[in-house]
Amino acid sequence: MMNLLEINKRLKQRPPFQMIERVTALEENKSATGIKCVSVNEPHFAGHFPDAPIMPGVLIIESAAQLCSLVISPDDASSDDKLYVLLKVKDFKFIRPVIPGDRLEITVEVVRATAAAYEFSAAVSADGVTKAKGSLMFTSMDRDKVYE
Repeated sequence: MMNLLEINKRLKQRPPFQMIERVTALEENKSATGIKCVSVNEPHFAGHFPDAPIMPGVLIIESAAQLCSLVISPDDASSDDKLYVLLKVKDFKFIRPVIPGDRLEITVEVVRATAAAYEFSAAVSADGVTKAKGSLMFTSMDRDKVYE
């Protein structure tokens, strides 16, 4: 549905912090499924952990969060004076470690959308095995208020 170049038109993050490499399904303001290919060359694996590389949980959450940001309508999310920022992470469980070579399939779905916030459920799997799941909430913020 979206390749890397199309994702770059909407996603605010850039390498080395860009996590979503492909979107395989997208329904604006409702849901999406995306892909993150986990490579041993990612810098965090040098120290987490050198003899048993495991993707840090915060980066798994970030991967899901970036996919969520693509679900929010471009009319809402692309304004240059607004940013959608992560407001809350709720009940995120890490069921199995994510390791180099995993091809993560991330699925997010809007649970609730209001003028003030979007809440999503998220599930992360590889080869049909659930790796992590939980809820994420976002709110919009004026870009000029970020550094106040």
